[in-house]
Amino acid sequence: MTTAQSLWLTDRQRAEMRAVPLGTLGDNEVLIQSRFGAISRGTEALVANGGVPESEYERMRAPLQDGDFSFPVKYGYAVVGQVEAGPRERRGETVFCLHPHQDIFHAPADMAIRVPKSVPPSRAILAANMETALNAIWDAGIMAGDRVAIVGAGLLGLLVASLAAKIPATEVTVVDVNAARGPLAEIFGCRFATPEHLEELAGRADVVIHASASSEGLATAISLAGFETRIIEMSWFGDRGIEVPLGGAFHSQRLSIVASQVGHVPAARRARWPLRRRLEVALGLLEDERLDQLISGETAFSALAEPYCDILLDPDTLCHRIRYR
Repeated sequence: MTTAQSLWLTDRQRAEMRAVPLGTLGDNEVLIQSRFGAISRGTEALVANGGVPESEYERMRAPLQDGDFSFPVKYGYAVVGQVEAGPRERRGETVFCLHPHQDIFHAPADMAIRVPKSVPPSRAILAANMETALNAIWDAGIMAGDRVAIVGAGLLGLLVASLAAKIPATEVTVVDVNAARGPLAEIFGCRFATPEHLEELAGRADVVIHASASSEGLATAISLAGFETRIIEMSWFGDRGIEVPLGGAFHSQRLSIVASQVGHVPAARRARWPLRRRLEVALGLLEDERLDQLISGETAFSALAEPYCDILLDPDTLCHRIRYR
């Protein structure tokens, strides 16, 4: 019997390593030795703070999660590793899998998505976040030539910006209170502005995407929307209540706020785009070396328990990479 090491949240802002016996590999499973992982700061910070509402306990379960909300729970959903055992034709493959932070694990074979050879394993950890960004692009319905505003230059906002800027003739502006995020937006061919320098864009955006996870950011997003614009809400606030400014021009401009949620894609695509297909496309979209700039730090898995919660609390964290070996 193989014993794995996994990261568990045992209480609010408390993480520890635990040994997990793996048991026998099933007929339709693969054994994956982890190489790299990613900490998805937004969602994992909510989980670590006990911020998942009880009504969302089941819907918020990550694939292959152990434990229950709020604690103890083994959470996370981005691991890149190598198939060590399972079907002969899969052995040796470098794969991406939605799995909590763990150094070796079993997974259903169809959940292990092969990483293209053109994408470094160290960058492939962004696949889950890129799949979320792809879904936001679909929800937003961005068209060629659109004036697009993205409020929030965190990992998701910048990934959405990287995709939106590739749509012909779009004019993409990324907005964030942190001016240091400007160069990151610009490497993807986007404009950048802080909230106090938005006079030219106010009330003129064709599409607005909000990803700042703040009331102030949502207010900024609403102020940028042109007539009958859709505001795509990517932030998930957990159990936090926020203010939504629905006065002013919100009604006269016939604005709408639409949730973008990675678990459900737009109805027009739902029948043809299962999760596996979306992840395969997301992995292909990572064939862009500029995306390496979104990795904001790295920690060895064996030393992760102590700094884990501090990483989640650090506002400068974009994607923090875990190195397993």
